[in-house]
Amino acid sequence: MIVAIDGPAGSGKSTVARALAVRLGFRYLDTGAMYRALTWLALRDRVPLVDGDVLAALARECPVSFDEDGRVEIAGEDVSAAIRGAEIDRQVPVVARHTAVREVMRERQRALGAIGNVVIEGRDIGSVVAPNAEVKVFLVADPAERARRRGAERPDEEAEALAASLQHRDERDAVNTRPADDAVLLDTTDLDIDEVVARIAELVEANVR
Repeated sequence: MIVAIDGPAGSGKSTVARALAVRLGFRYLDTGAMYRALTWLALRDRVPLVDGDVLAALARECPVSFDEDGRVEIAGEDVSAAIRGAEIDRQVPVVARHTAVREVMRERQRALGAIGNVVIEGRDIGSVVAPNAEVKVFLVADPAERARRRGAERPDEEAEALAASLQHRDERDAVNTRPADDAVLLDTTDLDIDEVVARIAELVEANVR
């Protein structure tokens, strides 16, 4: 079974997807981490981020993988921590917007998602990557709450800057952030993680009855 969880930055999808996978005993696939890993590699190797074809070739040559503990690896490096920095935040939208890059990544995501039961989170999983997913959820949240959550993750960054960054990110990612027609929209603004996970788990359980 594939459980697809989509939503904009700060909607809680990564935390929810990870917790849901643990609850269900499913694998967890963070597609955003894949774009972050490619961005990290491109920056390390001084690959121009504006060249989609070169980036796509790099993605094919160095496919992102996840170990049993969920650590993110690319080109033989564990980049789990390195891809969460502010510089990657700023540059990953530039990499992810290239159609050629997204095509390569989607192929890789489908291959990784075809193995057993998995929770996949991203921005276009239910609509593009896994349109046949048995359960599709699109998370939304109030912009102020999303900024607060991001601030809790990065206490060293100013609140106003984080809010502005999220708004800019939304604008840039809009074309690739959309719910599938049959996705369940879930507003997480006033819900804690356990409540969101419980609601999605109910959808999964209903699907297997």
